[in-house]
Amino acid sequence: MSEILKVNNLKKYFIKKGMFGAKSVTVKATDDVSFAIKQGEVFVLAGESGSGKSTIAKIILKSIKLDSGKIFFEGHEIDDQKENLARIRMNCQMIHQDPYDSINPRMKIKDIVSEPLEIHNIGNKEDRIKRVIEVLQEVKLEPAEDILKRYPHMLSGGQRQRVVLARALALKPKVILADEPVSMLDVSIRAEMLELMQELQKKYNISFVYITHDLATARYFGQRIGILYKGKIVEMGPIDQVLVKPRHPYTQALIDAISEPDPDNLHKERKIRIKEPVKTEIEQGCKFRARCPYAIDKCIEEPELKIINNEHYSACFVKIN
Repeated sequence: MSEILKVNNLKKYFIKKGMFGAKSVTVKATDDVSFAIKQGEVFVLAGESGSGKSTIAKIILKSIKLDSGKIFFEGHEIDDQKENLARIRMNCQMIHQDPYDSINPRMKIKDIVSEPLEIHNIGNKEDRIKRVIEVLQEVKLEPAEDILKRYPHMLSGGQRQRVVLARALALKPKVILADEPVSMLDVSIRAEMLELMQELQKKYNISFVYITHDLATARYFGQRIGILYKGKIVEMGPIDQVLVKPRHPYTQALIDAISEPDPDNLHKERKIRIKEPVKTEIEQGCKFRARCPYAIDKCIEEPELKIINNEHYSACFVKIN
C-alpha cells in the first residue's frame, strides 16, 4: 500500500496570556509530530485530553495555520494555495465528536448532507438529492426519503452522528479524520457505529485517522497507533504490539488506567505506573520524566522516537517490560 497522507515535523504553539500581571505561557499543542498513513489504513492518535490530537486534525485540514512543518497528500505538498486547499478539503473529511454541535439545527438533513457537494460544485440539484439518499442508506438511516426531510432535533444522538458520517461520505473522500466519533454516544450504540465505520472503511478502502482516548475502541478499529503526550508522539507502531507490549511508560500508564471488566477484580488494588506530576513545568528533556517512575539522569535529554522492532517506535531511554 502506498502512502496517501504524510505529515512531517508539525509544530503549532499557542500563547496563553496571563491575567492580572501573570506571565504569558507558550503551549506546545503539537511539537515536531511526524507520521504517515497508507491507503486504506486506520491510524489511531491516542492520548489524554490536551495532548494535541484534535489540533493535528485541524492542521491537516488547514483550518489552523501551522508554525512549521509540511503536509503531503498523495505525494503533493499541501500549502495555502487555493488549488491545494481544495485538494485536501475535498479528499479529507471530518467527523466531529459532538453530533449536537457539528450540524446546523436550522437546516434539514437533505441540506446538511448535500452542503459539501454544493460547496465543491458537484452535480446538479437532482444529482445531489440522489447522492444524499445513497449515503443515508449507506449509514443505515432509512427510509432515507423520510429522513432527509427532517431537522436534527427530530433525530436521536446516534442518528445525528450517522448524519455526520453521511456528510463526510458525500464527496467520496479518500481520508476521514474521526475525532472521538463515538464518545458522545450511548454505550449501547457505540459498537454499532464502530462496526458501520469499519464496514464502510473496508468497502471503499478509506484511510482513517481515528482520534480517541479510549484504547479499547482503538484496538477494535485501528491497525497502527501513535501515542501522544503533550504534543509529541512518544510511541508508535502496529496496534497489537503497542498495546500488548508497550515500550513507553506513558503508554503503560494509559493501559493501567483502563477499567477492569472482570467483577472478581473490582476490589483488587490497581497500581498505575505513574507518579503524581510536579507543579513546575519541565521545559527540557523528556516531557514525561516528572511523572515517570523509571526516570534516570539521562532523561534530562530529549529522547528521539527510535525504532525498536517491526515498525514499533518508542521515545524512551529506559526499556520497560
